[in-house]
Parts: sequence; structure tokens; C-alpha cells
Amino acid sequence: MATGDIASVRPDLHRFEDTCNVYVLKHGRRAVLIDFGRGDVLDHLDELGIDEVTDVLVTHHHRDQVQGLDRAVRAGARVWIPPLERELIAEADRHWQRRQVDNDYDLRQDRFSLLHSVPVTGWVTEYAWNDYGDLRALAFPTPGHTVGSVTYLVDWAGERLAFSGDLLYAPGKLWSLAATQWSYTGVEGLVATMSSCHELGHKSPELLLPSHGALMDDPLPALAQVEQRLQHLVDNWREQEWNVLEWYREPWEQLSPHLLRNRTSIATSYALLSDSGGALLLDYGYDICGGMLGPSDRAARRPLLASLRHLKQRYGVERIEVAVPTHYHDDHVAAFNLLRESEGTEIWAADNVAPILEEPTRYDLPCLWHDPIPVARTIASSQPVVWREYELTFHPLPGHTLFASAISFETDGLRVLASGDQQNGGWDKQGDREVLNYQYRNRFRIDDFSESATLYRKLRPDLMISGHWAPKKVTEPYLEMLAERGDELARLHRQILPLEEVDFGAGGFGARIEPYRASIVAGVPLELNVTVKNPFHSDEDAEVELVVPSGWRALPPRRSLRLAPLQEAELNFEVVATGTRASRARIAVELRVGSQDFGQQAEALVNVE
Repeated sequence: MATGDIASVRPDLHRFEDTCNVYVLKHGRRAVLIDFGRGDVLDHLDELGIDEVTDVLVTHHHRDQVQGLDRAVRAGARVWIPPLERELIAEADRHWQRRQVDNDYDLRQDRFSLLHSVPVTGWVTEYAWNDYGDLRALAFPTPGHTVGSVTYLVDWAGERLAFSGDLLYAPGKLWSLAATQWSYTGVEGLVATMSSCHELGHKSPELLLPSHGALMDDPLPALAQVEQRLQHLVDNWREQEWNVLEWYREPWEQLSPHLLRNRTSIATSYALLSDSGGALLLDYGYDICGGMLGPSDRAARRPLLASLRHLKQRYGVERIEVAVPTHYHDDHVAAFNLLRESEGTEIWAADNVAPILEEPTRYDLPCLWHDPIPVARTIASSQPVVWREYELTFHPLPGHTLFASAISFETDGLRVLASGDQQNGGWDKQGDREVLNYQYRNRFRIDDFSESATLYRKLRPDLMISGHWAPKKVTEPYLEMLAERGDELARLHRQILPLEEVDFGAGGFGARIEPYRASIVAGVPLELNVTVKNPFHSDEDAEVELVVPSGWRALPPRRSLRLAPLQEAELNFEVVATGTRASRARIAVELRVGSQDFGQQAEALVNVE
């Protein structure tokens, strides 16, 4: 189906193709809608023999479900929403002002929400049958795609129907895996999805009607297949013990005469020692730290330099000359500015990491340090660079994050590779599998871990040092295991996501805006770079429209281009703000590719001074 198409599902039950599936349940000349999209269904009521939409039931808050909801309100419809998502719909303006964006470890897709508040009639009562206009429905909690998602069960002409939102896309498939990652390294959303599928099955639905994808007339196997596939993605959490007194006695562990591992830092730092008296640090975030702190605000994340005293006294280090990050996350770079200011340390970074350090507000990424970090030397990927008696090479290492590098060097007869947070460096609790550390908002791509395994085979290190786990002596079986695990992860993603039909990759979105955060002066143009993707396996025309606050100007308002299969392209726009000062004014990108409207796929936040 293409956007705007109408299909009859059952007598007096229709599916309207919008930015999501909008279901029209007709009673005489009146109707109740489940989900709303852009609201274009209101322009087609005559075709359906409908005079009035009395009520709209919302399964979850994502923009593709509700971005036109204000049209429903203006048309006089009652709007009912899940109780846990009232802040994201009825109080969206307040949500945008309060939502943490600095050093953000909250991976829930609660920013894929309305740009502005929409008044609602009320919220549904979960686990209870209620009347909504002429429709009687049970709001059944089914968290997973979002924390507050609900499924609406309706008994229609002797058949139990389940309007399941984005709980699943097709048998064994999800519309988005990224949406199920609620917290950093967490699996709460996967577990919730599995539980929701299991519990919904016990409600004995006879037809599943998803927000994206085709109807499923054999629901129980479809739900069970999701459970089975997601189980393979659920990994165990790591355990550590903290002996702070021992840390102060000996904060540095000697891996070789010239390579030290800091046992007191999160993430783990390493010192490469020169016979000249200088030291190069690999990562340096939070020193003397008993695990990752829960709060991520500026006051809670204070960097220290306590272990440097021991480094100088015990190992004769005279100067902390250089610090290099494996990637940009705050637990790896929080102390870099402090090192520059107090020790005169130069910051060197790979060319795919340096831009994020220097301009963090440009990017919509988690775990960004609060301040820009000036980079004294940007290192080209795969080109050796010399520091003192050492030669280091920075290799692109996408996986844990797209913006990471593996750093290879030799010391004391060892070929060493610093791999950051890519994988855990050892075996997990089952004793035979490695935990691959991927986060969707870090722009993880499906084949990243297969490619990193290929890189490791090419470099053949003797020792791998990582950001949060013990060093690992590298063997051929270990390299084989990493390759197998990377291929398995890619296979599972291709199995679960509907990539043959709509391929937005692992991240699940078709657009992004840079800069993500900006401050401007009213009347002065702000340049925006918009990257869009064709998710189809055919050449398609794409139309990109900039959505701006009332009274603002977008130059141009929209642009069109032809995209090859799965091609990404960048478009340039300007926006001009008018009127008074504003905090976190929202801009969005409306994306249409071929015959499919994907709605407001990306947003950016702008302060007007």
C-alpha cells in the first residue's frame, strides 16, 4: 500500500495508510480511529461514508503515530492516550524543556514525540474495558517499543482484534530494535517486548493489526516467534568488585614494562611510557570511580587526576604529554580538558572522533561531554603517527559507536590493540560467548562487528586492551569466536528487522539534522544539514520538508531529489527565526520516499537569543 490508500479489513473496519496504519472503526455515519498519523484520513471520510470521527485512541506517543493529532482536536474528536505517555503528548512542551540532552544516557525514544503539546480528553484505563464513542475496547499494557505502549483489544463481529501498535511488525519481526533499548547497555525493552508478546497471546486475539506492516491472522505463532528471536539478543550484565583502599595503594597495573593499566578509572585508562620521561594516556575519564554513576548531570560527573601522582612517583613519569581517546564518550574523555589545563597535555584524536570532541552540540548522540574538547592533532585513519619511540595507528572501529577507533602499537615485544568499548575482552558468564557492546543511538550498523573481527584478523594483536574489562591475550580461537559472534549478530538483525521491505538500518530512522542543538539570533539565518536515506531497494524520489515554528522561515521550505537504492544524501537548508527569545524551539524533517510518507523523522533544538 502507498500513503493515502484505503483497504477494507473487515465489514466497517478499514485501514488508512498514513505515516502509520490508521484504523477506522465505523458505526453508521460515525467512526473511532486507532492511531492518527498526519491526520490525512480526515480528508477521506466521504469515501468511507463517515460524517464524524468521535474518538481517537493512541497506542503510543511516537510522531509517526500522532504528529497530526492537533487536527483531530480541531475536528472535535475526543483523544485518548496511554496513561504513562501523557507527558509526551499533553505536556510535550514541558517535556522538551526538561528532557536532558547533555551527556545523555537515557536511550528511550521519548524525543521521537510531538513537537508541541496537544490537549487530550483523557487517558485510557489499563486492563479495563471502556466505551469510547460507539466502540468498546480494552486497553492492555504492552511495553516494548515504548515504555507506555498499549494494545487495544476489540471484539468485532464475533472476532477478537488486537490493535498492537508497534509491538511487532510481522511474525518474528519488529519495526525497530533501537526503540527497545531504553537504557545504556540495558535490555529492559527487549524483555518487556517478550513479556508483552507472551501476555498478549493469553488474551487470545484472532487478528493482529500493527501500526506498521501487514495484518497477522495467526497471532500466537507470530508473537511466539518474536519471543524466541529476541531471547538471542538478551545478554548478561557484567559484575565487578571495588576495593578502593587497594586502588590507592597501587592504582596502576603493569601489563609490560612500558604499558600500564589504570585499575581506578571508569572507563579504564592506559599509560604508554617513554624512556624520555613522557607518558601518553589512552582514554582518561573518571578516576577513582566505583562504577558508572547513575546521574549524568555536570555536578555528578566530576573528573579527577588522582592516579597521576602515583604514575609520576612510582614510574618516573615527568610529563603527561599526549592523551588520545578510543571514542568520544564522557567516561573516556571527561578529564581531557583538565589534563590540558593542569598538565599541558595535548589531545590527539582520530579524524572520525575529533569533530565530536570539538563540537558536541552538533550531534544527536548519547554520552557527550558537557564542553568542547580542543584537539591539537587530528590523526588520519590508518596512517601511522609517531610519538616518541612509538608508532601508533588509528583504525576506524564502528560498532559500539560509529565514531570510534582501534589504536594499534608495539611495546616491549607485544603487538597491542586498544579496542575501547567494542566488546568485553573476555568470556561472559556462560564461559563461551563474548558480549558485543552495541548501542543503537551510537549509530550502530548491522555488519559492524563482522567488520571489526576482520580488522582484528588483519592486525593480529598479541594483546587487546579494552575500556571496561580485563586485557585479553589474543588467540586464534578467540578471533574465530569474535567473527562468529559478529556474523550471528548481523544475522539476527536481518532476521528480526523488515529490511527487505523498508531498510533504515539498525537505527530505524531515515533522516537526521545537524546541528542538533544551536543558538541563534532572531533574523540571522541558521544553516542546517539534513541527511536522508532511501530505505527501498529501487531508485526513488525523495521529498524533504522542513517543519519550523510558527512565524519562522525555512529556505527553501522543501527539496526533492532522486536517490539510488539505499542511498544516503545530504541537503542544505536555512531557517530564520522571528519574534521573541525561545528555548529549545523544535525543528523537524518530514520525509517522503516514493509513495510512502514516513512523517517527521528527525528533529533539532534551537535557542533564540
